Amino acid sequence: MRYRHQRAAERRKIKLRVSALLREHRQESPYGRWTEAWKHWLRHEAELGRQSRWVIERYLVQFEATQQELKVVERRLAELTAEDPMVDRLTEVNGIGLVTAVTIRAEIGRFDRFRTGKQLARFCGLSPRNASSGQRQADAGMIKAGNPELRRILIEAAHQLSWREPRWSALSQRLRERGKPRNVVVAAVANRFLRWLYHQMQPQTAV
Repeated sequence: MRYRHQRAAERRKIKLRVSALLREHRQESPYGRWTEAWKHWLRHEAELGRQSRWVIERYLVQFEATQQELKVVERRLAELTAEDPMVDRLTEVNGIGLVTAVTIRAEIGRFDRFRTGKQLARFCGLSPRNASSGQRQADAGMIKAGNPELRRILIEAAHQLSWREPRWSALSQRLRERGKPRNVVVAAVANRFLRWLYHQMQPQTAV
């Protein structure tokens, strides 16, 4: 998994560099980012200088190579975990794909080694920070501790859950209606989802 995470980190860095270059040139595409239409616009229509266009092309080549490498790695992960009962069980949960399942399997191991879902949330770096004077705990952000890779991948899952799964999109909407910042909303969804998952993954519980 470490190799896969390294390649994914490279992909994120490429995206950030491209975004920074577009901001520098004040370019905004009418297409969704990283779609084929967006990449065509970037290569042929964006108003960039000659040198910047050359740099963008190199970034796109790197991005596409990294995408292909990630596909190879993920096929290998699927082969290695084909008979892993915990990965099978995790991927039955809506919102958990292979990479998230394998990361959880590798980093958490057994769910029943944690006494509570709150303890697991602390391990994953998804516990709310203690509020300062005059600040509600829900608005104080997350503790900067725990497993950073688990936190990152669960936050990514929470973004998807907030859009695609009715239970979690309803929670997200309630928090937004209360005026919570977007990062607080996503972190809260990740925390609640993980604590729910803790109970679902106990030996006596069917998903």
